[in-house]
Amino acid sequence: MHDHAWLEAVQDFAASSRFRESGGVITDLDGTAIHEHEGQVVIPDAASHALKQLSEQGHPIAINTLRFPMSVIRTFGRAWYAITNAPLPIVTLNGSLIGYLKESSSGAIVFEEIDARVLCTAEVEDILAGIESLISNGIDRLLVFYYPRDWRLGECIWTPLCDRLTHVRQKYLSASEVFCGSVDLLRRRLTKHDVCMMFLLVEQPLDNLMAYQHVKPANFITSGGIDKREGMNRLAAHLAINPLHWVGAGDTPMDNFLEDVGLAVHVGQWELAYQGRHRTAKVRNSLELGQLLFVLAESVPQYEAVGRR
Repeated sequence: MHDHAWLEAVQDFAASSRFRESGGVITDLDGTAIHEHEGQVVIPDAASHALKQLSEQGHPIAINTLRFPMSVIRTFGRAWYAITNAPLPIVTLNGSLIGYLKESSSGAIVFEEIDARVLCTAEVEDILAGIESLISNGIDRLLVFYYPRDWRLGECIWTPLCDRLTHVRQKYLSASEVFCGSVDLLRRRLTKHDVCMMFLLVEQPLDNLMAYQHVKPANFITSGGIDKREGMNRLAAHLAINPLHWVGAGDTPMDNFLEDVGLAVHVGQWELAYQGRHRTAKVRNSLELGQLLFVLAESVPQYEAVGRR
């Protein structure tokens, strides 16, 4: 049983755009195409099967996520790669690092960079000045997450309080490294590698989610304020595609790339302002997103799908 509102939007988009000839799907992960509960990640069969069918029809599939590459690879990289069995375009770290998930010669899933935008020295110093100001005002229960351009370094977390190291390590299991010390130590560490994104968290009781699950755009610091929309458009330029004929799916205000796709799909309860350039649809959850994508796949005549492979 399909919801009439989104069904009509999908059918109109399929008929009025060039999705059948040159369209694809770009989706956020957490809360959109996957569901995470108590550390368990679930990609609904409805979503994975629909995406696989679209891929087999020749429609590219891409990811646009706040997560860092290693997090995607460790958590469900193999499952996502299996959808296309080909290099999977991905926008990570709020648009600052884009590339492909691909299979290495050893069979492991790895990240291959296409483009990166890194924080300059002045931007890093501005962030450090803000941290020093917080600490001087007695706010020292804070954490700085940073994400180097070298995806193999994963996620690094700094705290000024060394007696909180064990707590932080146990709470943020996704981190590759947790360390403590002075702001000068943090400065030295930040200058060792190009850094794509930083995230400043003042710990409060509600701050019990992984960094990539927070949804306040101002908390995530990228060079020049790069975001998911800018990252998608850089990826589109690299792939020589037009997002006007693509479907995009997201669930929070971070997902502003929805404004540049043809069919914007809002997933979940959040009332987003972003409207697709052709149409906009709303679904309840990732399961219903899968149903929507299946309807879209079924809108492509079989002879067209075979011809696109």
